[in-house]
Amino acid sequence: MNGAKLRARLLAGEAITMYTPHHSSSGLAARLVELGADSVFVDCEHGTWSFDDVRMTAQIVRSVGGAAIVRPHSHERPIIIRYLNAGADGIMVPMVDTAEQARAVVDAVRYALPSDFDKRLVVAMIETVDAIDNLDDMLKVDGIDVFFIGPGDLSQNMGYPPAPPFGEPRPEAVMAKVAVAVDKIRAAGKVAGTLATADELPHWLQNGVQFFYIHSDPFLRRGIAGIRQTLAR
Repeated sequence: MNGAKLRARLLAGEAITMYTPHHSSSGLAARLVELGADSVFVDCEHGTWSFDDVRMTAQIVRSVGGAAIVRPHSHERPIIIRYLNAGADGIMVPMVDTAEQARAVVDAVRYALPSDFDKRLVVAMIETVDAIDNLDDMLKVDGIDVFFIGPGDLSQNMGYPPAPPFGEPRPEAVMAKVAVAVDKIRAAGKVAGTLATADELPHWLQNGVQFFYIHSDPFLRRGIAGIRQTLAR
């Protein structure tokens, strides 16, 4: 499984990307890898991917050299196990708030794949202020490869909209809280990840983030807007 390849690159200090196709499409997912994405985000929390979609997409994405990272709708043990057995290269678990929950995620992965759990990437999503407050204990849990700060859910948890208007920055208070989490993760010698726009990418890269979740829609939005502007002349 290509999750192990991603882990090796992260441990070597490299930065890797994970793009979301936004749609249940194995062809689009594979195309993103062909165009340079390291991995694709199969979002089963907000998306419409079925277990069969996950299996097929993971196989096709691996065939072109990428990895399929699946986000289940929760950190329920049976759901994690099913997606891993369906062939996910990695599991990206939402709303992990405590060390106990982080250990339960690792236990589920190792139960699902007793002989090759080390071939899958394990990502814990840090999406609340409580989770950031609990990070010191969470970072002691063995088996989490990436601690990923989700700025959208964190914004909501802090009383802000999940995303700013297109092209505008996130609230400074949210960015500062993400920075606190990144600093804790890096100080513990662990890998930090976050969602980043093209404009935010240099900042977080400079601050030690290695795992970048990137939306594909802004590229389409800008490209289509450019075409329309040209045609309007």
